[in-house]
Amino acid sequence: MTIGVLQLEISITDAMSLKDKRRVVKSIKDRIAHAHNVSIAEVGALDEHRRSILGMAMVGNDGQYIEGALSKLVDFVRMVPQVSLLDYRIEML
Repeated sequence: MTIGVLQLEISITDAMSLKDKRRVVKSIKDRIAHAHNVSIAEVGALDEHRRSILGMAMVGNDGQYIEGALSKLVDFVRMVPQVSLLDYRIEML
């Protein structure tokens, strides 16, 4: 069994309040969860209105597949116009 963990740090530059931030983060989380077989949650910077840290996890038998799928999620987030990707980390356990 292989577990892949992806941590993304994003900036939401247009957010003027926590409500604005949560709307953008919820949209991203919903789109990723419905289109990909991952668990996703906001895990950091909860009280900052222009920054968020998202955590995603995927479990499977093929480590290369999991790492590739998580890399595609990084590319997906890079293409979201409302956010800027600040940093990311993929760990395989």
